[in-house]
This record gives sequence, structure tokens and C-alpha cells, in this order.
Amino acid sequence: MTLFDRLVDASADDWRAYVEHPFVEMMAAGTLPEAAFRHYLVQDYLFLIQFARAYALAAYKGRTMEEMRYGLDGLRAILDGEMALHVKYCAGWGLAPADLEAADEDMPTTAYTRFVLDWGVRGDLLDLHVALAPCMIGYAVIGKRLAGIPGALSPENPYAPWITEYSAEGYQSVGAATIAHLDALAGGEVGQARFRQLRDLFAQASRLEAAFWQMGLDRA
Repeated sequence: MTLFDRLVDASADDWRAYVEHPFVEMMAAGTLPEAAFRHYLVQDYLFLIQFARAYALAAYKGRTMEEMRYGLDGLRAILDGEMALHVKYCAGWGLAPADLEAADEDMPTTAYTRFVLDWGVRGDLLDLHVALAPCMIGYAVIGKRLAGIPGALSPENPYAPWITEYSAEGYQSVGAATIAHLDALAGGEVGQARFRQLRDLFAQASRLEAAFWQMGLDRA
């Protein structure tokens, strides 16, 4: 088993509440209120800003050139690629760049991103990437599962492009690479005490991801 598999097994309820949250189930069904999705899109932009900082921190904390490049590649992918794509996608939902820049962070956004950054500062590189894992891997898991639900990719479903993005080979490879990177950072067998710490970190990050989904529903 990979470290990721072990973490999911040990945090099954929290993980399931995240990856099967009503927000994503309604996306697959095409019934998610548009106001909920728009709020999510705005907050996800603010979320990406803080995650870029997390990858900058990962580059700083890298112990080898390979680990430093991994963090730098993640930072570049967010700043030079994902944020521009996100802005373009938001435009299709009537959200201009000025709307994104002027928005305030909602409390779940602040709670989640600062949790990741806090662990990145006070923990080691494995702690940081375990805190990032529910986002980085979870979206691949969610996208692949939703794509298999009948009708989810229908042209009539306004959320089909989102599902397509995260179920496609490009993002699926990101999820797989993240799983492999966790194993590389762990360096083999993880002792019981250390695993319990990582499990608690992973479970809390999963709960914060679920709260991020719920934030959109609460604004609908």
C-alpha cells in the first residue's frame, strides 16, 4: 500500500465526507445552485494564491535539488498556468478578474490555507505535502468518480467542464505523481507514532476540504 492508501484507510469517514460531499454530488447531477459554484470559484482563486505560497515554502524546505525543483515546479504550475486558466474559466461564469481580486477570503478558505502553511512552517516537508494531499489527490479522485456517473459529462450539465478537467489524463497524472512523491518523502516504512501524526494531519485537511465545499452551499 502507498502512504496515501494508508492515510485514506485510517481517515475513511473524513475522506468520504470530503470526496462524496453533496456539493460534488450535485455537480455531477447538474443540480448545484449556480450561486454556490460562483462563490466556490472566487474562493478557489484566493485559495490558489495561498497554495502557491505553500509550494514556494516546499522549494525552500527541500533537502535536495530534486525536492527543491518539485516545489518550484508546483509554484510555476500554479502561477503561470492554473491561475490564468482559472481566471479564464471564471469569465465564463460572469466573474471578471476585478471580481476575484476584490473578494475577501471566506473563513473556510482562511482556515484551510493557513492550516497548510502553518504545518509547512513548523513541520517537515512530508508534513507539508500530506497537508496538501487531500487537495492535490482528492480532486483527481473526485473527477474520476464523477466522470463515471451517467449524465455527469452531458453537454447540458453546466459543471461538465469542471468534471472533465479533473478526470482528464493531465490531472490524473498530477494525482498519481503526488502519491508517488509522498512515498518518496516518507522514505520507506513509517513508524506508528509518526503515522498517527500524519493521519491526524491528513484527516484535518480532509475535514477542511469538506468545509470548503460546504462554504459554497451555505452561500447559495
